[in-house]
Order: sequence, then structure tokens, then C-alpha cells
Amino acid sequence: MAPQLWLLRHGEAEPHDARSDDAARRLTARGEEQARAAGRALAALELPIHLVFASPKVRAWDTAALACEALGVEPVEHRPLAGGFTREDALELVAADGDRRTLLVGHNPDFEQLVYDLTGARVELRKGAVAGIRVRGSQGELMTLLQPRELARLAGG
Repeated sequence: MAPQLWLLRHGEAEPHDARSDDAARRLTARGEEQARAAGRALAALELPIHLVFASPKVRAWDTAALACEALGVEPVEHRPLAGGFTREDALELVAADGDRRTLLVGHNPDFEQLVYDLTGARVELRKGAVAGIRVRGSQGELMTLLQPRELARLAGG
């Protein structure tokens, strides 16, 4: 099996304003359900996830923790996912991980750019959406893009 990189964009979060700390923004109730649905959907697809790396920003970390409830794995904080995460960062994680499935939980615009940089595909990765990429060497193939509505259906919601 070629390594697979799965990207989960954090769920819907509290609005940002100039007075608030962006890193401390929490998930809304809808964002919490998006996170749980993503985890249940990946579990329903019988895609065992071996490692989960998450941005330390509250909304991404909480998304990872909620999704991981259904996946049976604990998230690991990975600071580069907080912002400025690149193709090289992703390839480094995949190389260290071997032929396994790695889930990254983070943010846009990094994730949409990462999909493009690895696969050439331009995608809209909504809050709570998942993209799956098969990685071969320094390139990738977009296997799937599941928006929150599809994930909810797969999760039985």
C-alpha cells in the first residue's frame, strides 16, 4: 500500500474579530458535530488511521480529538499545522510514517494549497471536509474529497 495522507479541515468555529485570539477560537456545536461525523465516516469506510497530527489551535485540536473518538487513535500536536504548512512538511511526515494512513487536522488556505501542490487539483475544502491523497514519492493522487454533508451521510447522520 502506498502511503495515504488524509486532510481534515477543522469544523465550524466561533467568529473571529480583531479583539479575540485566533488560536483560542472554539468549535461551535455544528463544528463539534462535523468533527464527530468525519471520524465516524472514516471509521464506516473502514479506513484505519494510524497516526493523527493536529494543529495546536483550539478549533483544530478539538476537531481532531472528537474525530479520533471513532478512530481509536490519539492525536499528536504538530505545531507546523498551525499555519504555513507546506508540501515539504507533508512529505516529511509521510516519509517518517511509511506505508500507512496519516490524518492531518488543520486549516485553510494551507490544506487547499497542499492538495494542489501534491496533486494539481484545485478543491474547495469546506470546514469539516476531508480529502484523501495517495502519495507516491514527491507527488500525490487525489483519491477522494468529502464535504461535510457527505461525511454526515456516511456517518449515519
